[in-house]
Amino acid sequence: MWYKILEQSRLQGEEIESINMSNILLHHLTFLYGEDNASPILDRVQAILADHRPRLSPRDSGLSQRDSLLILYGDQVQEPNAKPLQTLKKFCDEYLTDVVGGIHILPFYPWTSDDGFSVVDYRQIDSSLGDWDDISAMQNFRLMFDAVINHISSKSDWFQKFLQDDPRYKDYFITVEGEPDLSKVVRPRALPLLTSFQTPSGEKKAWTTFSADQIDLNFKNPEVLLEVLDILLLYAERGADFIRLDAIAYLWKEIGTTCIHLPQTHAVVQFLRAALNEVAPRVHLITETNVPHVDNISYFGDGTNEAQLVYNFALPPLTLHAFHTGDARVLSEWAKTLTLPSDQTTFFNFLASHDGIGLNPARGILTGEEIDALVNKTLAHGGLISYKHNADGTQSPYEMNINYFDALSNPNANESLDLQVDRFIAAQAIMLSLVGVPGIYFHSLFGSRGWNEGVKQTGRNRTINREKCQFDELQSQLADENSLRSKVFTRYSQLLKARSTTSAFHPHGTQTVLNLYPSVFAIERVSPDEKFHALCLHNVSEDRVSFTTKFKSAYDLLAEQEIQISTITLEPYQVLWLKIKE
Repeated sequence: MWYKILEQSRLQGEEIESINMSNILLHHLTFLYGEDNASPILDRVQAILADHRPRLSPRDSGLSQRDSLLILYGDQVQEPNAKPLQTLKKFCDEYLTDVVGGIHILPFYPWTSDDGFSVVDYRQIDSSLGDWDDISAMQNFRLMFDAVINHISSKSDWFQKFLQDDPRYKDYFITVEGEPDLSKVVRPRALPLLTSFQTPSGEKKAWTTFSADQIDLNFKNPEVLLEVLDILLLYAERGADFIRLDAIAYLWKEIGTTCIHLPQTHAVVQFLRAALNEVAPRVHLITETNVPHVDNISYFGDGTNEAQLVYNFALPPLTLHAFHTGDARVLSEWAKTLTLPSDQTTFFNFLASHDGIGLNPARGILTGEEIDALVNKTLAHGGLISYKHNADGTQSPYEMNINYFDALSNPNANESLDLQVDRFIAAQAIMLSLVGVPGIYFHSLFGSRGWNEGVKQTGRNRTINREKCQFDELQSQLADENSLRSKVFTRYSQLLKARSTTSAFHPHGTQTVLNLYPSVFAIERVSPDEKFHALCLHNVSEDRVSFTTKFKSAYDLLAEQEIQISTITLEPYQVLWLKIKE
């Protein structure tokens, strides 16, 4: 009899939880679409959830220190007469097993521009890459999919039907009539905000935040939100453990405002989080907002209701500044402010990605002169600079387009390759040491330099960091222990393996930034159960430094040996990760 009582209690608990979740969803829908519309929309939401529920996996959704994500394109590694996704799986199985825990495959849907970020059909795989079975075959790694939901390709079926005055798609996109004042709108790129298109009913000016081929979706129309919900649930069915909300900050538009970080945008994120919690709680949302740090972390919400992870966008430029100046103090003081609103959230830390190194996140942390110094160093190292429009009509540097290896070490400098690798690995080790989940761009893990020839081919600055590789050439380079690729991959793998076996690096652990020496970024990490402590030391300068610590002895996680650490000497760009013995 007792088990029947327990079963009844469990069912009642699930019913109560379901009612609470319905109330949360209704609250967000009421805020977005009004009280009269919210209940009918909720009925449709519940129908979508019910349709997907039987096909969703209840796999464990927890994070651990073993979680790290390699960021790459679906055709990043290629070989003749093979589908790229199949080649990618073969490559990842051979080289990445026990090195990274997951893979972020950048948009693999049919597309027309922006290297995948102008999506034609969210529910299909680009046939030139492979198919959904090829994605499923990679689930020995945790997978991150992109939800490019701020905009869609002008060649998409949705927009083409809009251009034909199909009544279903009439309000799927944002059109602007007359000449309203749009001067407050924050722009990420120096391109026109509106693009004109001809339709049977006349010329329409569509909102195009990023380019004329990327048409912004109109979330004021609840049909769009319902479509997006169905798409995200499809991604969960297809194996996504993480869903990246691309350019999410620009989602909702209100003429007369900045059209960035609006309350309605946060409400949409909260709605999607609540819906996924209902049927796919293992899925983690990651918001991609290349904006100043205080705005970026606002997408944690209250710590329970928005993104579980946010991109730590200030980290790449601040780390670069530390190595350019040989002084870690600005980076250290900023890192001391990295607090999390709950143990359900953490940072997505990265130094490089398919895009450039954003400058806006560093504004307010670095001075104007320090940002100018980063720009000038990038240009001196053979990189490029992308600009954005300001409200006053001027332009300012928005992004440094350069491979992170080149950003740290001038390709034309007369210094040893080993020193350049030491400098690069020290920067990556800082990123890996911080609380959060690390995201490692393919070209960082495999020691790539800038691809200037690609920029000449495409005319786009970001191509400098988007070169694709041939499988046989990559294998040959990795087999040569004297090559740059082999040196970087070997050292980087050592860091990742040490991190994955040390619970002090748990994404929900704690960290304390220490002031031990001006040129040393020092951080103490503690596991969530407080049983394991790690001291991570990184010399950002070309000078040998010595200092004392409060600790006596430790286990060197990289050299795998016991050492005495009451006095520590660090060689130029040396990394020392220590398991502390109290």
